[in-house]
Amino acid sequence: MNGARSVAAEQDPALRELEHAVREIQERVRARHPQGERGAFGVTLPSLLPLLHSRDAAEAKVAAIGTVNPRPPGLKNNLIQKWKRFIARALDWHVREQVEFNRAQMNCVQATLEALNDHNRALEAIAIAVSECQARIDRIEPVLPGLEHRMGSLESNTELLKDRATELADIVKHWHEWRKEWERKLAINETQFLRSVADLQSGFSHRSTMMEANFRDIAKTQHADFEGALSRANADVQKRLWSDLDRIRTEYETIIHSELRSVRQKAFAAATLAPVIAETAKEQHPYDFLRFAERYRGPEAYVRQNFENYLDYFAGKSRVIDLGCGRGEMLELLKEKGIPVKGIDGDGESVAICKSKGFDAEEADLFEWLRGQPDGAYEVLFCSQVIEHLPPLELPRFIRECSAKLEKGGVLILETPNPECLAIFSTHFYLDPTHHRPVPPILAAFHMEEAGLGRIEVKRLAPAIDSMPSLASLPEDFREAFFGCLDYAIIGRKL
Repeated sequence: MNGARSVAAEQDPALRELEHAVREIQERVRARHPQGERGAFGVTLPSLLPLLHSRDAAEAKVAAIGTVNPRPPGLKNNLIQKWKRFIARALDWHVREQVEFNRAQMNCVQATLEALNDHNRALEAIAIAVSECQARIDRIEPVLPGLEHRMGSLESNTELLKDRATELADIVKHWHEWRKEWERKLAINETQFLRSVADLQSGFSHRSTMMEANFRDIAKTQHADFEGALSRANADVQKRLWSDLDRIRTEYETIIHSELRSVRQKAFAAATLAPVIAETAKEQHPYDFLRFAERYRGPEAYVRQNFENYLDYFAGKSRVIDLGCGRGEMLELLKEKGIPVKGIDGDGESVAICKSKGFDAEEADLFEWLRGQPDGAYEVLFCSQVIEHLPPLELPRFIRECSAKLEKGGVLILETPNPECLAIFSTHFYLDPTHHRPVPPILAAFHMEEAGLGRIEVKRLAPAIDSMPSLASLPEDFREAFFGCLDYAIIGRKL
């Protein structure tokens, strides 16, 4: 250890200067207290400086356990230092007992040093006392020949001093033996201590290497999992993207086919009808009626699906009339079910489209056509989305005409927007400029009763919440009362 300090001192000018200053202080102390090296009767006091240096070096090692060696600055070295500090904190539980043992060992060494210092001071005091006794004896010896007659009484004291001197010599001898044994044990303890430090350092290096390998494996596994999750997310995004593109393509193709179908129907109607009828139809509708119905009432398939709710009223019937047949959705549905039906509509273009589909349709004013039919001639009269187009005072006359043409037990079905639902006034009803005003279910039932119809029932259709999801935020009872269904159908039977 002294050799290591000398090498370090040669390399470091500051350490060399500090060691030189320590030597000067030691020489001054020895010059002032020469008995510190050799006392009376040749008693040699051991120097404790090597032991102090060994203790200081061991304390420095103990204090360095768990710390991280400094390195030059830099990003890579900073990362390495952070990793080492993390490993040191992680292994604190493993080296805690060794650190406690090392501290206890150093406390033992410190206590031993203090005991040796006290022992040196005791030996020095004994040596001083023996020196004083020897000086007194030396002063007395020259006068001993003249005082032999007086020494008789002092022989016992002389023997006592000799015994004490012998005892002191034995103490010095035992002290040398104890010192040799203590130095041997100290060397053994120091060797064991350094060996345990080396074993602990090697174990710490092994554990840090294992933890670094485990950390690398975990990081590699997490990286692989992240790449897998990223690939799956990318595939899912691409799948949704292609699905949305397919859906958009389908929607646009549906719109294009619908527009093309309307164009073909108009072309066929224009080719089959007389120019006068086509001109009359244009005067009735100053806008594209078919395109308007396709956009705001819905595609034909959607309307035909809603009309399936009325099939029970047509079962087994053969004399059925669709008043205001429009594009012929009900005509097509009943024809598929094998039920004979005829359509009546005042719009020549609509009638031409129905005829182009092979349906039995006739262009006529509804009132004039009804007046020209015999009473009790029909089993079912169906009229969808028509009565709201009639002037308010014409509605009861229309219902009376329909009732007159039904046989006993015949059924009149009227479908119209539901004014009980406030939502129709902001979105649906006023989209069509030919609408007059909505007909409340109570008013329609009153007119049916006046016309001789009974067993009246009202069916509310097309819940507003299906097309307006924001209504779900309203209380349920309030929503049902004021925002229930967009349409209703009222059914009456001829009494």
